[in-house]
Amino acid sequence: MPQLPFLPRVFTRLVDGRICAYDPAADARGVLAPVMAFRPSHDDVVVDHAVAADLRRAYYATLNAVVCVTADGDEVWRSPLEPWSDRPYGHRPSCVLSADGRVVWVYRPDAMAGRDRPDQWVALDAGTGASVAQADLETVGHGGPQLPHPADGQVLLDVGEGQDGSVVYRASLTGDRLDLVKYPWDDRCLIDLSPDGSEFMTVDHGQADIAVHTYPDGEVRFALSVDAFGHDPDEIYVEWSGGYLSPDILIVSLVGETEDEQEWFRHYSVDARSGQVRAEFDAHAENAYDVQPLGDGTWLTADSSGHPVRWA
Repeated sequence: MPQLPFLPRVFTRLVDGRICAYDPAADARGVLAPVMAFRPSHDDVVVDHAVAADLRRAYYATLNAVVCVTADGDEVWRSPLEPWSDRPYGHRPSCVLSADGRVVWVYRPDAMAGRDRPDQWVALDAGTGASVAQADLETVGHGGPQLPHPADGQVLLDVGEGQDGSVVYRASLTGDRLDLVKYPWDDRCLIDLSPDGSEFMTVDHGQADIAVHTYPDGEVRFALSVDAFGHDPDEIYVEWSGGYLSPDILIVSLVGETEDEQEWFRHYSVDARSGQVRAEFDAHAENAYDVQPLGDGTWLTADSSGHPVRWA
């Protein structure tokens, strides 16, 4: 796969009930101010969200709908997730925009929602909300984070099935059909795509190791167990967080407990090419999950206000 220039994508946070969009292409550091904020309509409870690169529209999922709104607060379209589910917990739909902004990819955890059908992965037209294609999945998932590939139009989906493991899919849209590929494992959690889209990172569902896979085939290029970081694998675990700080550096999170049962966490930097552990990494984070690498050498933590803090 040819090397791609890395173009940071607009990212979002839900702050004080509004979907806030931030532009990582800017040089700002510290607590970031949103470049645009969108108000959900009809007192919707937002569980996932995305914003178009031109900042004209926001897209969000609730337990029972996917919705598009403008910066002025007008609702453009609403795509119901039918039939209505009255289960408030246990299922969390997700939505993500394709890299070209034309498609809203939606993971529907329909089995856990009590809809008496398998989980679905659906592609919606971002302009109208109309269903373009859908595929039934062989999962009973609680949620499913999605990662759009920066160049080839495909999307990765990680369906978390709780104690039953985690299933990773890849799909592309061909006309009105989803071309779906299921990776041959149920014990790895998808963490991040490399900035150029040539690799992706997973963590063992049992938290024993991290692995870097070639994209799209999923072949393991290298894996690192807990002992590679100088810790006892019987007592320390790899957390399901971290990712690509840059094309050449991974951030890996480890968690454990002290002798008096106080939890601790540490982040480490890893050479993404050789797999060599470089050093402990000070992410200025409040917990193991409070770090989001942006792929350009910067990363985010969370401020007490809810807005992200950008570090370099």
